[in-house]
This record gives sequence, C-alpha cells and structure tokens, in this order.
Amino acid sequence: MNWFHSEGDGVFILTVYVQPGAKRTEAAGLHGNALKIKIAAAPVEGKANIALLNYLASCFEVPRAQVLLKQGEKSRYKVVMILQAKHAPDTLFQG
Repeated sequence: MNWFHSEGDGVFILTVYVQPGAKRTEAAGLHGNALKIKIAAAPVEGKANIALLNYLASCFEVPRAQVLLKQGEKSRYKVVMILQAKHAPDTLFQG
C-alpha cells in the first residue's frame, strides 16, 4: 500500500485525495497512490479540512488534536499525520 506509511509508535502518515460536497463522509477506495475520502462539507473556509480531520480522528479512535494536516490545505491531495493511532490504516480501509 502506497497511501500510508508508519513512523513507528502508532504514528502514521497518510496521503488522501478529498472529494468535498459528497452526500456523506466516507472512505471511497484508492485514487492513484492516495486514499479517496468523500467529505460531506463544502470546500469553503476550511470546512472540508475540518470534516476530514474529524472523520480521521473517529476512524483511528484518537482525539482530534492528534490528527494533523501536514500538507495540502488548499489542495484535494493532502498529507495527514495520525499520532498514537489505535489501528493501522490498512485495517480500516481495505483497498
């Protein structure tokens, strides 16, 4: 899997491709070397980014403060860091 890698100690770096404006927030398989996530929020004033980070926090069972947007604030491609994840990414999203 090329869409994430582990930094050790429950730290994961994920490459995601975001599709804002969807009916509901959900993982939608792979988009090239990124995990495609549909977001039920418009890409206005950072709302889609907030929805993405909240969604990933719930998936990994971590506080929202442990999900960090590292790259791609205004791009559909984003790099997200998860700290002290309860699960490995491949157990959450089969793709």
